[in-house]
Amino acid sequence: QVSLVESGGGSVQPGGSLKLSCAASGNIHLRFYNINWYRQAPGEQRTVVATIIGDNDERYSDSVKGRFTISRDDIKMIAYLQMNNLKPEDTAVYFCNVVGREFNPAAGMSFWGQGTQVTVSS
Repeated sequence: QVSLVESGGGSVQPGGSLKLSCAASGNIHLRFYNINWYRQAPGEQRTVVATIIGDNDERYSDSVKGRFTISRDDIKMIAYLQMNNLKPEDTAVYFCNVVGREFNPAAGMSFWGQGTQVTVSS
């Protein structure tokens, strides 16, 4: 049994910051997984906004590049998404997703959290 629990969402004014956390627990070793943060706004598809491959290969969508930072602590089993200079268009439910890396015991496995709401509004 694997559980991913996001936290840190909330309401913030434009220009503000939030830091999302994704805590992994259960039968999982986070170091064997790449980590994605997705978001889904009402009526829209779920899209990836940030990915960390291995320890420090970070990738971002153009819409958040320069404002969001993804990070991980494999000892604490937590992934983070630091979001700065938030805009109203960042309003969405944010989901944590972990995908097993190739050539290790977690290959082919994928898990999702339940999501956390982020609302950016004045």
